[in-house]
Amino acid sequence: MAIPKNKSELLDAIEVSFNKLEKDLLTIPIELTNIIDLEGHKKETKMSVCNLVAYLIGWGELVIKWHQLSITNKAIDFPETGFKWTELGELAQKFYSDYANDDFPTLLKKLRSVVSKINNIIEHLSNEELYNIPIYKHYPMGRMIQLNTSSPYKNARSRIRKWKKLRI
Repeated sequence: MAIPKNKSELLDAIEVSFNKLEKDLLTIPIELTNIIDLEGHKKETKMSVCNLVAYLIGWGELVIKWHQLSITNKAIDFPETGFKWTELGELAQKFYSDYANDDFPTLLKKLRSVVSKINNIIEHLSNEELYNIPIYKHYPMGRMIQLNTSSPYKNARSRIRKWKKLRI
């Protein structure tokens, strides 16, 4: 699927990639979701399926935070306060830790909720707001949303499918 260029394409990209990912996640036996044997987001680390879902939730929550800050004209500390773009592996570790006490069904519920909130944000923004107003360097909100939703959902699905071939 091409990079979304408008609200409709963005919503479609999120829906398609999330639905495919969710379908694969739902086929994983719960007892396998905490095994730490997936390639991690930080070099030479491993993660669990639960960690992967926590990572997606964490980035989704950041998208929501960025939107909330942007509509109140407050500065956005990209990617997250205390982290630089060169420290995304450490940020991933933070996300794993943030949701470490949640079981797999709870994580899936939280991920669905985050996706719903992001879709709601998109629905309430115009194409102009999504694609013609940069919020980070030259990137508009629509592109930042896509980079942190549909693209990582596709990547996560690829990781899960590869992992499932070895595990299930």
